[in-house]
Amino acid sequence: MVVVAQMPVKQILAKEKMMAQLKNMVHILAVLMLSALVSACAGNRYPPAPSTAASPDYRYVIGPLDTVNVVVWRNPELSGAVAVRPDGRISTPLVEDIQALGRNPVELARDLEKALAKYIRDPQVTVMVTNFAGSSSEQIRIVGEAAKPQAIPYRQNMTVLDVMILVGGLTDFADGNRAVLVRGAEQNKQYSVRLSDLVRRGDISANVDVRPGDVLIIPQSWF
Repeated sequence: MVVVAQMPVKQILAKEKMMAQLKNMVHILAVLMLSALVSACAGNRYPPAPSTAASPDYRYVIGPLDTVNVVVWRNPELSGAVAVRPDGRISTPLVEDIQALGRNPVELARDLEKALAKYIRDPQVTVMVTNFAGSSSEQIRIVGEAAKPQAIPYRQNMTVLDVMILVGGLTDFADGNRAVLVRGAEQNKQYSVRLSDLVRRGDISANVDVRPGDVLIIPQSWF
């Protein structure tokens, strides 16, 4: 007579539970490996951002919500600080409506001189921008996992490090080395930027120039 040993029910259930847990662990490891592979591929998807010399003849372009100080020589009653309206125009004494958007301060001063020439002899006008917002084509936009995502006015010789200082650095969830710089001046060409190396590790070789109209996109870490 052959006696068949039977495994207790508890042992069978424990074995099945262990196998299920093992399958789950294998599945999780596979997902993590795939995520790491995709992340690595994404990091190499775009060429590194170039560090090119800034144009020496760059001039600030006036934008909506800027404040400009108009000084008319020997005519203090015609001088004063005025805000650029959302439509891009300003109003000053004797000149009720004149385009400021898209003009640099020197160009706006010459336009005001032409307008004022109808009322005073040989007007001499100086325009100084005292509150900067910049036109949309001149702003640097930072979106995603920055501490303070925002649009900031471009200034000459500005770099990614300057931008990160202004937005307060990266969040704890940022994957800075997968950041992308979209350059509008180059038909929205995309470049890879190593923000984690720059901000968290102090690798200054990761610092690159930015240009008017750039968009810096900072993704969230996968895990």
